[in-house]
Amino acid sequence: MKTQMRTLLLLLASCLPLLAGDANTDKPRMLVLTDMGADPDDEQSLVRLLLYANEIDVEGLVATTSCWQQNAIRPDFIHTILDAYEKVQPNLLLHDGGYPTADFLRARVKHGAPKYGMTGVGEGMDTEGSEWIIRMLERDDDRPLWISVWGGANTLAQALHKLRATRPAAELDRLVAKLRVYTISDQDDSGAWMRREFPGLFYIVTPGDDYGQATWIAINNVHEGIDNTTVGNRWLAEHIQQGHGPLGAVYPDVAWGVEGDTPAFLGLIPNGLNVPDRPDWGGWGGRYELRTPPSESIGDGSSIVVPEPETRPIWTNASDTWTPYLPNEYKRAVKRVERSFTGNQVTLWRWRDDFQNDFAARMDWTVKPYAEANHPPVPRLNHPDHITVASGRSFTLDAYGSSDPDGDSIGYLWFHYPEAGTYEKVVSTGGAENVDRFHVTAPEVTEEVTLHFILRVTDKGTPALSRYKRVVVTVTP
Repeated sequence: MKTQMRTLLLLLASCLPLLAGDANTDKPRMLVLTDMGADPDDEQSLVRLLLYANEIDVEGLVATTSCWQQNAIRPDFIHTILDAYEKVQPNLLLHDGGYPTADFLRARVKHGAPKYGMTGVGEGMDTEGSEWIIRMLERDDDRPLWISVWGGANTLAQALHKLRATRPAAELDRLVAKLRVYTISDQDDSGAWMRREFPGLFYIVTPGDDYGQATWIAINNVHEGIDNTTVGNRWLAEHIQQGHGPLGAVYPDVAWGVEGDTPAFLGLIPNGLNVPDRPDWGGWGGRYELRTPPSESIGDGSSIVVPEPETRPIWTNASDTWTPYLPNEYKRAVKRVERSFTGNQVTLWRWRDDFQNDFAARMDWTVKPYAEANHPPVPRLNHPDHITVASGRSFTLDAYGSSDPDGDSIGYLWFHYPEAGTYEKVVSTGGAENVDRFHVTAPEVTEEVTLHFILRVTDKGTPALSRYKRVVVTVTP
């Protein structure tokens, strides 16, 4: 009866009109620039994104060029995937009432210029894509507008070029301040131009042409010493492509690397860990620091995108050290492995199994009724998520009462995330970290520091799903 009532409520919710002005102010706003057709990974990323269209306001899907596809745009690839989404959207609504109609999304498919980089930027170069960015940016909505760049960025550059030419300086600054850009490296020469010409523009990127140094590539790199199963072709065939209806059927095989563009929106998914405006806090899309990268770190110009020295701080590669946990056969349910990993790509792959399992579960939502699919647990804190304690004092983090909507058993894991705070040493506790109440002793300090503790609650459904709570602890002398 409870399942039937939930289904009825969700179906009623789906009947409400999804109008452009009916934005859910709790959701992040995002507009995608994609060189769809240049590499199958854009198609893969769009399939995943549509499964989170209930969590993110998708305000534009703009077909663009890149260094890999310089003179053509392929919006037809986007429409093919939206056609598949249309067939599964009614079933997705059984799991959450926030999924927009395919027609709502089709109206947001726009064309960029079929020109490469800065050759498509300047007087008379406006496109429906650049005009749509301006329209969305000027809309009466206080939320930031995230531009998720999966290919070349010149459509955004053209929008900024026009705004600078046609708006007063104060208005331009206001609009630029609303923008948040996450681009998958530089795939044309417009990114460096924007960072130079608009110093107030919030920009996440590993600049230059050396993809091997990029944080985003950790989504598909095979790393020695960890389990890489969830990015393998066999796993993708079983959990995404085959037996998962029309949307799974349009998820293409890997050509170069699986879903290289997906990190550009993973950090927007509301999972309790991600804090989009704080890239330095870390999340599913990786962790980034605001700094000016040295010229020698941005590549040697061996690709078509010639690296340029950065002229000001940008959000770019940061490094984590992570010692993974594994299930333990006896006694304490989890144990740390003997090897630690360090590097900027660690900031992303440390969460990879969690977001891949989440993807697989949502693919199940496209074909299964609510009762036969898994849904994420609901962590609960019994205290504020920002607390202050005195140096050397003990305190308790309390998640008692966390739950799971499917009635699954749940497991807890608490850990200190030193790189996200200002206290660089790992705070060790000596107690069990896999319990609902976690006891910690604050370090002895002579100046105020912050500690970030992450609660990861994971259910025992199939696939196992995780959600988080972040507690920021200020320790005073």
